[in-house]
Amino acid sequence: MERRSWSECNKPGDVMTFATLGLSEFLLRAVAARNYAEPTPVQAAAIPAILRGADVWASAQTGSGKTAAFALPLLQRLSGSRRARGRFVRSLVLVPTRELAAQIGESFRRYGASLPEPIKILTVYGGVSINPQMMALGGGADVIVATPGRLLDLVDHNAVSLSAVETLVLDEADRLFDLGFAAELTRLLGLMPADRQNLLFSATFPPAVQGLAEGLLRDPVRIDVPSAPATKPDILQRAIEVDPPRRTQLLRHLIETNGWTRVLVFLATKYATEHVAEKLRKAGIEATALHGELSQGARTRALADFKASKVQVLLATDVAARGLDIAQLPVVVNFDLPRSATDYTHRIGRTGRAGESGIAINFVSAGTHAHFRLIEKRHGLDLPREQIEGFEPEEEEVPGSATGGVKGKRKSKKDKLREATARAAAGETEAPKEKFPLGPLEPTRRFVIRRMR
Repeated sequence: MERRSWSECNKPGDVMTFATLGLSEFLLRAVAARNYAEPTPVQAAAIPAILRGADVWASAQTGSGKTAAFALPLLQRLSGSRRARGRFVRSLVLVPTRELAAQIGESFRRYGASLPEPIKILTVYGGVSINPQMMALGGGADVIVATPGRLLDLVDHNAVSLSAVETLVLDEADRLFDLGFAAELTRLLGLMPADRQNLLFSATFPPAVQGLAEGLLRDPVRIDVPSAPATKPDILQRAIEVDPPRRTQLLRHLIETNGWTRVLVFLATKYATEHVAEKLRKAGIEATALHGELSQGARTRALADFKASKVQVLLATDVAARGLDIAQLPVVVNFDLPRSATDYTHRIGRTGRAGESGIAINFVSAGTHAHFRLIEKRHGLDLPREQIEGFEPEEEEVPGSATGGVKGKRKSKKDKLREATARAAAGETEAPKEKFPLGPLEPTRRFVIRRMR
């Protein structure tokens, strides 16, 4: 496996700009319009590799510019040729959530607005009527950004063909490799040509999915952007001890005493998001809930109102933990601790983005101390336990207790349904990972990206 450092890729005296990466003048205008001063490490490594047609496996922290890292070179390659007639798609971007699909689709449209020839970009996801999406797919598309389930619905309706896909992008790839998406992803891969470019992007790649990722890629360029102090998001992480019944009161106290204008709060269940939002509204704080069982219109409005500062507090399940870019978000609160150490990375990564600083606060109770220590261990943290005057906990941790009811990574109803469907289709009681045909393992070239000195 070839390993190259950031300093080896960029010799002393080199000045890294978007122009030196090989982007066209039209895309350079788009970059300038977005006020991007210079490429981030993941962009500097990924853009040339994608332009020359290589497979890419990129791991970089949240807020590092991964969307531009694949969108810009794909638009350049698409602008140089025309798509075939018919209901074909040339570049396919798969994502795990509707909100992320909408965000990435909008990024493609903004970057592509400066191109001399129009690029047809469509975003498709569930929760809304399929008929307008079917009509929009008439004549095919250059880029489709999709959630797996809705894309399969469109395939089943003969609204789109995947037989001409030239490039496949899996954004938040580790989530798409989860067993909950395995059956859908496997079926989609079987509908695409084997000879295609594959691009994997995520902030995390747990060991459980690395073998699947390697099986999908062919001699990939491996890009690892470590969270070195110089590139790590500027997030102040805090752990506050509080008894569970007093968390809502403490949240209100922190909002009011610190004057936070916007706060993203993560909770474990849809009921909890609605319940806490209602309590905050009664206290005079504009708050709304965001969870997977809302209608798509309600989900879109909640996120849009929060981004526009019409809502001060957004109470959300992990549907908001992946990839969402909320500009200048000062605070994230883990009202309920995340179910896995990996989810912790994605949650707190909603703040401290694009060079901004942020705060991530964790509510820790007697029943969740053990689980939070596990999260700290996985991330190399050792946060002091704080107590807020007037909210000191009365409950005490029981030595040797479990993780406060958080036993591993509990699956959502949708994930359980996907797994049951996959097992039924296979005629098995369990869907083993080796049944996920992602192809043979190939050698990997690894680029370890470090900050240029």
